[in-house]
Amino acid sequence: MKKILLVEDDAAIRSGLAEALGRDHYAVETAQDGEEGLKKGRKKDVDLIILDLMLPLMNGEEVCRGLREEGINTPILILTSKKEETNKVLGLELGADDYVTKPFSLLELQARIKAILRRQKRETEKVDEFSFGNVKLDFKKHEATRKGKPVKLSEKEFKVLKYMIEHKGEVITRDMLLDEVWGYENFPTTRTVDNYILSIRHKIEDNPARPKFILTVHTSGYKFSC
Repeated sequence: MKKILLVEDDAAIRSGLAEALGRDHYAVETAQDGEEGLKKGRKKDVDLIILDLMLPLMNGEEVCRGLREEGINTPILILTSKKEETNKVLGLELGADDYVTKPFSLLELQARIKAILRRQKRETEKVDEFSFGNVKLDFKKHEATRKGKPVKLSEKEFKVLKYMIEHKGEVITRDMLLDEVWGYENFPTTRTVDNYILSIRHKIEDNPARPKFILTVHTSGYKFSC
């Protein structure tokens, strides 16, 4: 379970957001002023900090600056109002990862949180080599073997496999693969993804018709399991 530190001095907003984030299955810790936020933000088990800019004792900019100067790289999502445009820009310059402008919808905040945590996972779970079953992959050298024999994978097939392995156990939609591997500017179709998955299965699965590693998730996409 991901842990979020919510630093917000408004009690109503703080309790409301904490309750909503809890329903989204996040562990939530709160702080009501900047000094408490800085202290709790130093903890290594925090995955994301939601930081209001207007705080008593120490404002959000000072908290953000303090954490970054101490080498704390936990992602920070700042909360700001429209009239704090300069502060918002400064917050980003100090090392915040994103911002949400008050008043905001819960759906927008949820989307920003998921995007930041997704980026964080990609950055922390990069793999250069990976083995599963009788398959060995070297993503740096673009080399693959199965049962000790070379397997010829295209550059795109290596990228698809790498992305799926870095997100093993998660449901990966076709749109996610299109965005991360092809890039939407190339205008491929979801059928393109299906064709690549089929090709990869024939190269790495013992029985492509009954795959053990690249699984189909009905109506959603695929999942890598090992």
